[in-house]
This record gives sequence, C-alpha cells and structure tokens, in this order.
Amino acid sequence: MSDYIFKIADRENEFEQIHSLNYKTFVEEIPQHTKNSLELLVDKFHEQNTYIICKMEDQVLGMITVRDERPFSLDQKLDDLEKYIPLRDGSVCEIRLLSIRKNKRSGRVLSGLFRELARYCESRKYELALISATTSQLKLYRNLGFREFGPLVGSDGAMFQPMYLTIDSYKDFKNRSTIFRRKNIHETGGKKQESSIFLPGPVNVKNEVRKEFEKPPVSHRSSGFVSDFNYTRSLLCSKFNTKYAEIIMGSGTLANDAVAAQLSLQKSRGLVLSNGEFGERLEDHAARFGLDHDCIRQDWGDVFSRKTLREYIGSGEYSWVWMVHCETSTGILNDFGYAAELCRENSAWLCMDCISSVGNIPLDLGNVFLASGVSGKGIGSYPGLCFVLYNHHIEPAQDHLPRYIDLGTFRASDGIPFTISSNHIYALKRSLEIIDIESGYSFIKKVSRHIREELNRMGFEVLGNESECSPAVITFRLPEMISSEKTGISLDQSGFLLSYRSEYLLKRNLMQIALMGEFGKSEVGGMLNRLWEIVNSYQLANLSL
Repeated sequence: MSDYIFKIADRENEFEQIHSLNYKTFVEEIPQHTKNSLELLVDKFHEQNTYIICKMEDQVLGMITVRDERPFSLDQKLDDLEKYIPLRDGSVCEIRLLSIRKNKRSGRVLSGLFRELARYCESRKYELALISATTSQLKLYRNLGFREFGPLVGSDGAMFQPMYLTIDSYKDFKNRSTIFRRKNIHETGGKKQESSIFLPGPVNVKNEVRKEFEKPPVSHRSSGFVSDFNYTRSLLCSKFNTKYAEIIMGSGTLANDAVAAQLSLQKSRGLVLSNGEFGERLEDHAARFGLDHDCIRQDWGDVFSRKTLREYIGSGEYSWVWMVHCETSTGILNDFGYAAELCRENSAWLCMDCISSVGNIPLDLGNVFLASGVSGKGIGSYPGLCFVLYNHHIEPAQDHLPRYIDLGTFRASDGIPFTISSNHIYALKRSLEIIDIESGYSFIKKVSRHIREELNRMGFEVLGNESECSPAVITFRLPEMISSEKTGISLDQSGFLLSYRSEYLLKRNLMQIALMGEFGKSEVGGMLNRLWEIVNSYQLANLSL
C-alpha cells in the first residue's frame, strides 16, 4: 500500500481539496446542501474537525472526520441527547463526513481510513463514538458494533438513525476480524502460495493424490494398468454399494449424456424433476435425446416435498424418474431416499445425478438404476473423469448409440474400450483409498453450520434451510447494491476462491462456498473475515456519516 498515504490533514492544499471533495459528495452526489459557484463546501464545524485523509502523491482521495467538542451535529438533530447516551463519564466523539472519490471507492482506501481513524481515537482515549447512520445501512453498522439509540432524525428522503459505538464493542469488533486479513495470497515475499479453494471444482487435492497424478503415464493396455483400473472400479462400487461402475474421460455432463442414452433405449415414459440449474440441464439432456417425459419444476431453492413426490412418482404413470441429488446451483439436497422408496413401490427406475454428492455425503446406491458422478469435487481428485454407477446388466447398443456414450461398449471391453489417462486413474484410485466419507461428512456439517451462522450475522440471504441442504454447498445472495462478480474478484486477489463466475450465479447475484476437497478451519476463518471486510468496504464507500 506504499502508493497511498493515510494521515491527519494539516496543509492548506489538503484543506482546499477537502472542501472540494465535501462539495462533490454532499452537494452534487447527496444533495444535502445548496450549490454555489465556487464548488466548495466548508463544513460548519471545520475549525474543530480532525480530518483523516487518504492521499496519492498530492491528491486527496478520501476523508473521514472526528470531533469531540459540543454541541455535536446530533445535538442539533435530537433534543436531550444526553439522556440517550449510555456513557455519563468519559470522552465522547462524533464521526462524520465519510467521503471517497467515486473512482477510488475500494477496500484499500476505506480500510486505510478506518485504521487511521481507529489509531487516532485510541490515542485520544475516546470511550464512545456517535454517528448519524443512514437507515438503509443499519445491518452494516450493527456488524461494526454500533447500537441504535433514540428516534430517527432528519427529513423525508434523508432519515438517519442515531447510533453509538462503545470501547468494549469496538474491541469485540477488532477481535472478530483483522482488517483485510490475507492468509493465503498468490505471492508473498517473492514466494508463490496456493490459494484457499472453496469451489465445487476443481478442489484442493491431498499431497498423496498429487504424487500419484505426477507419476509418468503408462499404457492403458498394459496388464498392470488394467488390473489397477478394475480395482478402481471396484472401489467405486464398494464405496457406493453398486454392482458396476464405468469410468469415462470427460465431465459430469458426459456422464449424464450416457444416462440419457441408456434411457433412450427403454422406449418408455419418464419423469424429470427440476428445482435448479442442474435439474434444468437434466431436462435438456432428456429433450436432446428425444426422451418421452414429463417435467416437474420447483422454484430455485425450494425442495420437492414428499407430497409432491408421492403425487407424481406414486401415480404409476412413469417407468423411470431422473433427478439431481445435490442441486449444486442452490445447495438443495433432494429427498433421494423417499424417491427411491416410491420408485420401488411403483416399479420405476430411479436415475440420479450425484455429481456434487458422491464423496461429500454417505450414499447407498444399491437400488438406483443409473447414477452419475465425477472424479473431482467430493471425492477429492482431479477433474477429467466421470463415471456411471448401476446395478443391472447392460449390453452394447452399437446400432442405436454413439460409441463413446454406450455403457454396454465399456462393459464389454472390461471398462477400457478407448484411451484413458493413467495419471487421472491413479489419482482417483488413491483418493478412493484414503477417503473416509462418514467422518468427512461429520466435519463438513460442523463447518457448514458455522459458515451459515456467520453469513446470517453479516446480513446475507442464505438459500435453503440447513436441514434441506447439502452441508458441502452454501449458496448466498448479496445485497442488490453489491456486485457478486466484483466481490468474487476481490476474494480471488486475496487468495480465496469462491464460486461466482457461472452465468446462473451472476444473473442472480449469488455466490457459493463449497466445502469439497482439502481445506482447514483456519482457511475458512480467513475467507469469512475477508468476505466481511470486502462487503463492508463496498457498503461504507457509498455512505455519508
């Protein structure tokens, strides 16, 4: 931050720029005062104000003021101010006139102003600070430790809530968050460090998985590799209680194409369930393969009730049902167990997109017709492999299906009809050998509950109830005035990678924290602190005190 200087204003040219900035903010941007030809606004308490400023070279970029002489600005807005103030003895100050040039409203300027303000207030031993808070930002001020007192003040269109900050609540705020904490950054001291990954893929992988991936490749036709490949398939079957597993090079989309291809052979009517982006994609798969089907849709973030599942699956009209287990776009966890029970009772085949649940959630797929999964995400290996798990005999369908999505072709070729990467297979094999889904699930649930509590405390809308969501995917909506894309970019630059770039997330101003792969509690804490600071900086940059 060497290009920015934070200091107490003490020069004539600094005060001239302060009056100009004051005018631009509180006359032109926020019309609280009358325009004048000089385009300068000298605050009525100018002689008593202490101005904390941010400068770059000779230009003042931002300011905030503090003053401890009575009467305060609040004295003129609120009669009998003394009866509302919780502190009878001790030093009191009033904080006002937060203003930052429009093109410099970033976390760097704002956090520096507040750090310098905090140092000054501590040096003066103030025990209570007062502000007039705009009513649209009360949650923000509460997060900073401020508490409301007295009635609203101001006039129509410009109402303010008097608030105070005590020394104890200020210390609590400092303990909860270090301003602009950067635990993992891309480069520090000339040494590059890994980012903390909270994406639904790719994920951080364990060192022993990485070592397997980095070994020299071997032929997919060698006897040793064929043996290891089939062992990897058996690990998948044992982890998820299925009879068969076919591994394909590609993404989860390819696995779902393979599922749709198998359903196209059945020549029967089915049902697709959709309550998010990936449910909509299943419907698209079904349409592209010309499947005879109906689709039930729920709003994003809503779970399918048992009544709805019973009404449709229990009708006996459908030979197959296709649904997403963990709807990655919202984190909703659909009722797989009840759907499986209804399918058994009505002689229907259940097909599941388990791409974001395998490895994250204990799964018994013993009664599933077809289930799709991937090597990354919860299993904790590298992306690049997908698989389909199933429990029935499949024959090749060379006259009806493309070769690469014909599961029967894979089955007839001992799982390896085409070239496949030994590096990816050995990494997947090691991941399956070391993963403990039960204990991992217990850990993820505890961390997820903590994150949800913190996001709620910050004032975000967290999608879905905890009981209805996967603990591995937490989706939250940012306030309308805060861009999820800009927030995500700031987090990226700090070494914390969250999911926000997908079109369906950007469209809804959503972000996601995914607890997949390798991560630690300290990384979670650093990520939450950084998120809180970034969002607060955007909110504060558009406020006047």
